[in-house]
Amino acid sequence: MLFAAFCTFVSAQESTARTAFFAGSGNAPLDQHLVQLLKAQMGPTISLVEVTEDQLATLDSGPIITAGPSAFSRARQANRSAPILALLVDKSFISGFADRSPGQITGVLYDVPLIRQALTGKAILPQATKIALLATADSVELYEPLIDKLPTYGMSARLFLVDDDDKLIPTLVRALGYGDFLLAAPDSAIYNPRTIKHILLTAYRRNQIVIGPTQAYVKAGSLASSYAPFPEMIEMADDFLTTYFETGEFPAPSYPEDFRVEVNAQVARSLNIPLPSREDIAQRVDRQLTANGEVADE
Repeated sequence: MLFAAFCTFVSAQESTARTAFFAGSGNAPLDQHLVQLLKAQMGPTISLVEVTEDQLATLDSGPIITAGPSAFSRARQANRSAPILALLVDKSFISGFADRSPGQITGVLYDVPLIRQALTGKAILPQATKIALLATADSVELYEPLIDKLPTYGMSARLFLVDDDDKLIPTLVRALGYGDFLLAAPDSAIYNPRTIKHILLTAYRRNQIVIGPTQAYVKAGSLASSYAPFPEMIEMADDFLTTYFETGEFPAPSYPEDFRVEVNAQVARSLNIPLPSREDIAQRVDRQLTANGEVADE
């Protein structure tokens, strides 16, 4: 009897010690999809409890998994002592928090490394050597690591600065005249729902392709983009949680190991561009990155 009670007590302690909380994005279908994937990946070893914004401040044990930048910001402001694992966030968003609170704040990075996106374009256009980039004064820094890496892969890039909204299309036209393709980064000041249609139509009319910035933009008319599949991100999140429960600290933010490629076959046909298969494009990119030691530290 006492032994059974002790086992129950130990089991309850382990259950408490292995509980993670989920703060959603507010997009119900997305949140439920993430919860289902997380529960399936974690199995019985970690309990996942969904919490509301009002409950965040009351949590005093267990890490919080957040979905998207807004959910992370709410959790961080409500409970600054809580360990947080951020999903669906870009490197530029989470890095500062993680640097200031190493081990407490981490993320599975959602954006795609720009060198991978550049090589995605080159896998489709093997003759490409010049890449056009659009940036604002605030986002120039985003492209510097890419520009430094490109010569290793036989490419170069030129940055075209957009001074204000009225200058976007004229600057884009100059950029399209320079580059073999336009590489779009996760720069919301330039690439957003209000501007993307105009950018894509302008490129299309000049028989130029746009690579990136995300899988969603491929559906809108970008030719291709690499992306990390949700199962890969969830697997990494599970690894991060396991490390946290074993050591009390999260690993640093990181990209998933495997990426896939989304393509817009209709755009390719319209521009008379022969498209390799998505698998072939991804494999070409991986080979290039592996040969230059980039995969581990993208």
